[in-house]
Amino acid sequence: MWKDCLKLQDELVRMRRELHRIPETGVLLPKTREYVEEKLNEYGIPFKENKSDSGLVAVIEGEKGPGKTIALRADMDALPVTEGIESDYKSLHEGKMHACGHDAHMAMLLGAAKVLSEHRPELCGRIKLLFQADEEEVIGAKNMIGEGCMEGVDAVFGTHIGCILSKDIPAGKLVVAPGCIMASNDRFIIKVKGTGCHGSTPEKGVDPVNIAAHIIINLQEIIAREIPAVKAAAVTIGKVEAGFAYNVIPSEVRIEGTVRTLDDEIRKYIAKRIEEISVSTAKTFRGDAECHIEWGVPPVENDKTMAAFAAECAKEVLGEEEVITNIASPNMGAEDFAEYLKLAPGAFMFLSSSNAAKHTDEPHHSPLFNIDEDVLWEGSTVFVNIAERFLAE
Repeated sequence: MWKDCLKLQDELVRMRRELHRIPETGVLLPKTREYVEEKLNEYGIPFKENKSDSGLVAVIEGEKGPGKTIALRADMDALPVTEGIESDYKSLHEGKMHACGHDAHMAMLLGAAKVLSEHRPELCGRIKLLFQADEEEVIGAKNMIGEGCMEGVDAVFGTHIGCILSKDIPAGKLVVAPGCIMASNDRFIIKVKGTGCHGSTPEKGVDPVNIAAHIIINLQEIIAREIPAVKAAAVTIGKVEAGFAYNVIPSEVRIEGTVRTLDDEIRKYIAKRIEEISVSTAKTFRGDAECHIEWGVPPVENDKTMAAFAAECAKEVLGEEEVITNIASPNMGAEDFAEYLKLAPGAFMFLSSSNAAKHTDEPHHSPLFNIDEDVLWEGSTVFVNIAERFLAE
C-alpha cells in the first residue's frame, strides 16, 4: 500500500506550493480549510468542520471490518512573518508566511489520505485525519479535543518537517524517539503598577519602569540558583511595554514572557516563583505587581511502544539508515501535539529537510525558512505504513 505514495511526489509538491501561497494565521483559516476540503471531496473522504475554529476531522472507514482507530494530525496555520524568499509560489498574503512547514504537513497528510482512501477495502477499523488550526498559539489542539476528535482513538501520530532538532541532520532523515522530546510552553504576564509623575521629580511618584527592571533581573535567579543544573528549563522575557513620553514616568509597565520546562513539577514551581518574585520586588520599591500565568501545553511525551512501532514502520519504507531513534536532549520548543498524547498513546516524529545547498537549513519562523521538497513523499509514506500496520495488528 505504502508504495503507492512513491507516485505522489509531484502532486505533493504542487499541493504544498498552492498552500504556501495562501497562508493564514490563528483560529480562522477560511481559504486553507476550503483547499483541504476540496481535496478531501476529490478523494471521497467525508469530514466534519469544527464549530470553534477552522479545524476539521476527516474519517476513512475501512471496509474489511471493524477494528481500531488511529489518528493522524497536520497543523494548518501560518505565521505573521513577511516572506524573504522570491519564488513563483511566494505568499500572496502580505505579512503572512508558512515559515514553520505547516503547508508541507497538510500536503503530506492529504497525500497519505488519498492512498489510504483508495485502499479502504483492505483496511479494518478507521483512520481519523486531524487538520488543526492555530498550533502556533497552542490553542488548536485543545479546540479539536473539545469537539471530540480524540473520542475512540487508540493511537495518534504526527510529523514535523524542517530542521527543528538540528540543521546538521541531513534532509530525508526521520527522527522518532521515545519519552520527552519537546518542552512545555506557558506564558506569563506581569503588570507592574506605580504612580506616574514628571521625570524631573521622580520622588513624587513610584517608578514602575525601575521596578520592572529589577523584576526582570530577579527572575533570572530562578534558573541560575533554584533549578538543578541537570533539569532543563528556560525563563525568557520577550515583551516589555511602558510609557508614552521620554520625560514622563508612567504609572504601569507590562512584562510578557515564556517558560519552557521538561518536567511538570518544575513547570509549576517556576510559575509560583515568578509570581512571588514579581509581587515582592514591586513591594520593595513601593509599587504593586499582578502576575497571570496562561498555561499552555505540557511537554511532548512519546509513548515508548508507539515510538518503537513508528520507527519500525519508517525503517521498512525508508531504510534502516534513514531513521534515527534517539536524540541527545529534548528540543526546548513546544508543540500542542502534546495534548493529543495525553489522551492516547502515540508518537511525534521529525522529518529533516535541512539541505545547505538548497538553502533549506534556515531556522523555523525565519523569513528565509524553506523546505527541501524532495522529502515530502517520505512523510506521506510513513503515515500510510503506520496506519496500515496499526490497523492490521
